[in-house]
Amino acid sequence: MCGIIGIIGKEDVSSRIIEGLKRLEYRGYDSAGVATIHDGRLDRRRAEGKLVNLEQKLQQTSLPGHIGIGHTRWATHGAPTENNAHPHTTEKVGVVHNGIIENFRLLREELSAKGHSFVSETDTEVIAHLVTDFLDQGHPPRDAAREAIARLEGAFAIAIIFEGDNELMIGARKGSPLVLGYGDGEMYLGSDAIALAQLTNRITYLEEGDRVELQNSVAVIFDENNKEIIRPVVLAAATGAMIDKGNYRHYMLKEIFEQPTVVGQTIGSYVDPLKGHVELPDLGFDLADVERVTIIACGTSFYAGMVAKYWLEQIARVSVEVDIASEFRYREAVMPKNGLAIFISQSGETADTLAALRYAKSQDQKILSIVNVPESSMERESDAVLHTHAGPEIGVASTKAFTCQLSVLACLAIATAKAKDTIDADGEDRLCQALTEVPARMADVLNHDEAIRELADDVAKARDVLYLGRGTEYPIAMEGALKLKEISYIHAEGYAAGEMKHGPIALIDEDVPIIMIAPCGTLFDKTVSNMQEVIARKGQVIFFSDQEGVDAYGQDTVASIALPKLDEFVCPLLYAIPVQLLSYHVAVAKGTDVDQPRNLAKSVTVE
Repeated sequence: MCGIIGIIGKEDVSSRIIEGLKRLEYRGYDSAGVATIHDGRLDRRRAEGKLVNLEQKLQQTSLPGHIGIGHTRWATHGAPTENNAHPHTTEKVGVVHNGIIENFRLLREELSAKGHSFVSETDTEVIAHLVTDFLDQGHPPRDAAREAIARLEGAFAIAIIFEGDNELMIGARKGSPLVLGYGDGEMYLGSDAIALAQLTNRITYLEEGDRVELQNSVAVIFDENNKEIIRPVVLAAATGAMIDKGNYRHYMLKEIFEQPTVVGQTIGSYVDPLKGHVELPDLGFDLADVERVTIIACGTSFYAGMVAKYWLEQIARVSVEVDIASEFRYREAVMPKNGLAIFISQSGETADTLAALRYAKSQDQKILSIVNVPESSMERESDAVLHTHAGPEIGVASTKAFTCQLSVLACLAIATAKAKDTIDADGEDRLCQALTEVPARMADVLNHDEAIRELADDVAKARDVLYLGRGTEYPIAMEGALKLKEISYIHAEGYAAGEMKHGPIALIDEDVPIIMIAPCGTLFDKTVSNMQEVIARKGQVIFFSDQEGVDAYGQDTVASIALPKLDEFVCPLLYAIPVQLLSYHVAVAKGTDVDQPRNLAKSVTVE
C-alpha cells in the first residue's frame, strides 16, 4: 500500500519524513517524494525506485522547511516514473494521496477547460488542481480544501500543504486509513501508527469521512457533515519492528477494513481510468493466442480462480478449467497446445501450487502467476507475474489478499476479452468504470459492520451453517463457508443455490442459518426462488442483496443487509466483505483465536 507522512515541526522535517517513510517500506513501493514549505515557498524532491534514491537527491539539493509531506507510491494511475511520483503540486498546493479518485476523469476535463495544465498520468494531480481552482476563486485555504474534498468520489486518504503558509496542513480520509499524531508543539499525519512511531505514541485514528486541520500544536477535526468533533487520543504500541493493529482488536479486522485502500491500489495498477482500459505489463505472450486457460490454486485462492472462470468464459469466451493444486498434478492432466496456466497464491511459496506449476511447465504451458509477495519462488519460475499489492497480510484467514486477487483476475479477464475482440472499447470502458467504483462501495459496505456483528451471536450458536449463491456468487458462498470454518470452527458448506433440491435441502430446519448471497442481476429471480424453498422448510435466512432485492424479499428473512448496487460483473468483490465480517464476528463471539486459528498456517510450504 502507498504510504503517507506529514509533519508540522519546530525544525527542518525532511530527514524525519524520510525516516517515517522507511517505516512504511513494508507496504512496498516503487517511487517516493517529499514536499516542504520554507519561507512560504513550496518545493519538492521526488525519485523513482527506493528511498535511497530520494535520499541522494536530498543530499545533493537540501529541502528545508518546518512543514512537509512525504509519500511512498505503488504505481496505480501512471507508470512508476518520477513525474508520476507524489507529492503532486501546483504553484499553490502540494498533495499526497492514497486510494483512487473515481471521478478524476470528469474533474480533469472540467479543470482542463478552465486552463489547468496537467503534467502527470495520475488521478492525484487532479486534487492539487481542484484545491488550486477554489483558491483562485478567492476561497481561503481551509475552505478551498473543504470544497475540493467534497467534490471527490472514491476511497482516499489525503494530506495537503499550501504555498505561503508555514503552519497549515489539512488531512482527510474516506475508505483509506489516516492517523493523527500529537507531539510537543508539533503535529503529524500518517498512513498508520508505524509511520509516526519515532515521533509520538499519542495517536488519534481518524474515522470515515473525517477532515482535520493541523497547526503546530492544534488539530481541529470535522466529521463527514462538517461538524467539529472530538476524537479520542490513544497511546499506540507501534514500533518500527512490528506491523501495528491500530485501533482494531485483531489483524483480521484491520485487514478487512484495509480493502478499499488495497483493492483501489490494485485496480489502479492495471486500469487506466483516463483511457478506460486495462494496461497489463508485458506478459511475453499474446492473450489473443490463448485457446484454453487452466487456473490452479489452493483454499481461498482456488475460490478466486472459480470466480475468474465465470469472467473469462462469459466475457472473453475462452474455455477455462479450475483445479485444486493438491490434486492437479496427480491427475496427469492433458494440457493442450497454446494453453495458459494461471497460478494464484498469496505467498507465492505454497508447495502444492508450486509443484503444479512445475508440472504445467513440463507440459509446455505459458505460466502466469498472481502473487502478493514479490520475488517469491512462484514469481521466479513463471513466464509472467501480476502482483496483487495487498501489502502484508498477518491474519491467517485471507481477506484482503482474496479481494486483491479478484481485482487482478477481473483486469486479466477484461484484457483477454479485448485481445480476443469479444468486447469493444465501450464494453471495456464500462467494465473498467465498474471496477473503479468498487473501493468506495467497499467502504460503504464496511459501514454495515455493526449490523453484521449483531447477527453473529445467533450464528455462533449453530452447529451447521449453509452459504448459497449462484453464478459468480457461488464461489463467494464457498469462500464464506471456508472463512467460518477456519476461524470459528463451525461446520459450514457453500453450495450453488440451484443444487439445494438435489440433496442438501434435507439438512434444512429451524436450527440451520442460511447465508444467502443474491445481488440483483441475471440470476436473482432464480436465487430468490431457491431461497423461498429454504424458508418454506424453516431455514433461518440471512439475506445479502442490494436495496432493490431487500425491499422485494427481505421481509421473509430473519435478517437482511442491503449492499450498494453495482454492475454484477464486480459484485463478487463487494459481497466478499459481509461474509468476511460475519465470520470474524462469529469467531469473536465464540472466543476463538481469530488471527491464528488452530491447525492452520499462513503459508503452506509442505504437501
